[in-house]
Amino acid sequence: MSASPSESAGRPTVSEREARQVAEAAREQEWRKPSFAKELFLGRFRLDLVHPHPTPSTEAAQRGEEFLAKLRDFCETKVDGALIEREGRIPDEVVNGLKELGALGMKIDTKYGGLGLTQVYYNKALALVGSASPAIGVLLSAHQSIGVPQPLKLFGTDEQRERFLPRCARTDISAFLLTEPDVGSDPARLATSAVPEGDDYVLDGVKLWTTNGVVADLLVVMARVPKSEGHKGGITAFVVETNSPGVTVENRNAFMGLRGIENGVTRFHQVRVPAANRIGPEGAGLKIALTTLNTGRLSLPASCVGAGKWCLKIAREWSAAREQWGKPIAQHEAVGAKIAFIAATTFALEAVLDLSSQMADENRNDIRIEGALAKLFASEMGWRIADELVQIRGGRGFETAESLAARGERAVPAEQVLRDLRINRIFEGSTEIMHLLIAREAVDAHLSVAGDLIDPDKSLQDKAKAGANAGVFYAKWLPKLVAGPGQLPVSYGEFKHEVDLSPHLRYVERHARKLARSTFYAMSRWQGKMETKQGFLGRIVDIGAELFAMSAACVRAELLRSQGDHGREAYQLADAFCRQARIRVAELFDRLWTNTDDVDRTVVKGVMSGTYAWLEEGVVDPSGDGPWIAETAPGPSKKDNVHRPIR
Repeated sequence: MSASPSESAGRPTVSEREARQVAEAAREQEWRKPSFAKELFLGRFRLDLVHPHPTPSTEAAQRGEEFLAKLRDFCETKVDGALIEREGRIPDEVVNGLKELGALGMKIDTKYGGLGLTQVYYNKALALVGSASPAIGVLLSAHQSIGVPQPLKLFGTDEQRERFLPRCARTDISAFLLTEPDVGSDPARLATSAVPEGDDYVLDGVKLWTTNGVVADLLVVMARVPKSEGHKGGITAFVVETNSPGVTVENRNAFMGLRGIENGVTRFHQVRVPAANRIGPEGAGLKIALTTLNTGRLSLPASCVGAGKWCLKIAREWSAAREQWGKPIAQHEAVGAKIAFIAATTFALEAVLDLSSQMADENRNDIRIEGALAKLFASEMGWRIADELVQIRGGRGFETAESLAARGERAVPAEQVLRDLRINRIFEGSTEIMHLLIAREAVDAHLSVAGDLIDPDKSLQDKAKAGANAGVFYAKWLPKLVAGPGQLPVSYGEFKHEVDLSPHLRYVERHARKLARSTFYAMSRWQGKMETKQGFLGRIVDIGAELFAMSAACVRAELLRSQGDHGREAYQLADAFCRQARIRVAELFDRLWTNTDDVDRTVVKGVMSGTYAWLEEGVVDPSGDGPWIAETAPGPSKKDNVHRPIR
């Protein structure tokens, strides 16, 4: 019998349980700091953790605003977004200009030559530059949010920081390499190997979708170290010089959107990497990756906020200029509702981003759930905002900016924004994976006290002990879910002004308790099968995301009011968003128990067994030939190296 593609490529064969164990081991196990979102999922509305809204220091704000002014001038005078879209490449002179501006080192400490911006201002910069060209936003965020600077900041040695960070701050572009052709969100099957040999590790394998990989000078590579004498082994992180012998960038990939990004396929063949380039201990690679993403994911909401602001501007200007049936289309309720959604949701997205970013800067709270919720919520709502703009623009929304300009109209790239934003629902954790990741963190308190009760591998003694612990926990916790401040008409009165936001905060408090009760009931009902109820878990998380966004919107509105900065208008936008969100929350709660999940599973079985194959008749398939997943066996590259460092 011939070997399977996975076996022939040296890819580990793992069971579902083993894959889950790998993911679980990579989780940060302890909660050393408070978490607003974690408490929210437990039915505890800890408004004190986010209100009053934290703010940056005067010095941080001044430094950030000065850089934003320089970046805005650069974007307005040096960046041609239409050219980047048309040619599918960021001009080298633009990249070099960004280097001179210091944009590669926005998040790097000043002692290493960086700008030392806060997370808040880093994200404002990404929103700004991303509005000029989303491809540039991706270049900068992939370099700093998940590339070499962030893992070294969190886990690197002083020597590693001194060697690499000055390069990353000014001259060298970096990339993060985890995904493989047959490995996405299941890193247990990672096949790239790093075999110890003297003072080096020898890397072999292939990485897919390496954003920045085509132009990168430095790479963060995740590879599996085999367990051996003196080596713990496991998935491990390394800094790799892209010009090392045996590193080949085999393809520059092309996509439906983000056409200027330098994304490729990178092969490693007998690449020697000094042990001094290993980040953290062996086996810590996935934990490093997940921890890096806690704040790294906030770059995606930043791009969505930038897109939302632009969509609002275009919707306003177009809807005032375009007339139908004797009046501007904005005055027609069907269009007006879309404009209201765009405005209110953009306000909420910025509120979620700024709150999460400021909490990351203060480092008082554990924001692993907040960061994940921000990514999930922004990627979904940002896509909806862009889709609504295309609808408002009508046929012109579907037409390219280049075509509009060719016939004498304003070159509005609405369809491009829709294409560019679509990937946010997939990369750095797809919506489906984010649902599972957040759900795991949300039920952590339950699994900590009752997990052994539903674990088939645990002994009766372990289950008895878990039962006792669970009894104590739930005896204290469950009664607190019955009543709370959300039932008192005077609660959160400080949010009552010309527009009254206090009812929305009372709603959040009540429904946080309802969310916790629903989660507990589901765990009692399904026990060990809970992890398979992905539809239910997704809705639980989506409810939590809406409640978090409502909280952020109200808190931001109050901050702006207290600062005398468009306070009345902010209250109006927060009120509109919360009213819209409450409708979505009510629907999600209904769908927890009234849904088509069981019917859907039956249909899926029929589709996969061929029962409905007749439904596919009557069409032709324009797909080309070839395997679904390319063969990526280790070995020397057979392709030209398309790596092109920018100098």
